[in-house]
Amino acid sequence: MSGLLVSETFTSIQGEGMLSGTPSWFVRLSGCNLRCRWCDTPYASWNPEGEGREIDGLVAEARASGVEHAVVTGGEPLIFPGVVGLTRALREAGLHVTIETAGTIDPGAPCDLISLSPKLANSTPVDDPRDPTGAWRERHEARRLNFGALASLLGAAPARQLKFVVTGEEDLEEIEGVVSRLEVRAHEVFLMPEGVVTPRAEDVRWVAEACVARGWRYGHRLHIELFGNTRGT
Repeated sequence: MSGLLVSETFTSIQGEGMLSGTPSWFVRLSGCNLRCRWCDTPYASWNPEGEGREIDGLVAEARASGVEHAVVTGGEPLIFPGVVGLTRALREAGLHVTIETAGTIDPGAPCDLISLSPKLANSTPVDDPRDPTGAWRERHEARRLNFGALASLLGAAPARQLKFVVTGEEDLEEIEGVVSRLEVRAHEVFLMPEGVVTPRAEDVRWVAEACVARGWRYGHRLHIELFGNTRGT
């Protein structure tokens, strides 16, 4: 076995980041070393579910999809030892590979685009009923930012992007602090309003204004607008 617990695979369009709108095959690995309070895929984090899959079968499915881009996501895909073999095999099959990760660990998985989503303080599950003892709150807060892993991932990838989930203007100072510690260009930074529905323009105007002022990019969630908060999209 590959050692990969897979929650779902599907072919859709990439809804986030610089490749938004690109037809892509997705594989969502199930399991995570964090527990974001607003996680929109709890079936791959808070309550991991799925089945064991072999790399050969996943690559065959990706090739049969007929698209040229593959996205390895989670959960947190980089906690699985088998992810290195998976991304290598997908690239050898001729697919452009994006890895979507929080950037807390770097196992050396090759890719064409590293899509980092560093977790801000707004992600910590404070007083979350799913975490009655507070154990995950402490683990999450201790693990959510690993600057060594972030720098390593950024340095190894041919292309990169940082996507920050924002809940309010108070997040901007923390984002500026993270960006200042990493060697990234302004156009590689995306701000994405938190939520699983398309936000009202008046509620996110401040996000657009913050992006204009700093040269960052507004991270629209195209898949939410087209399909809603639906699995397999």
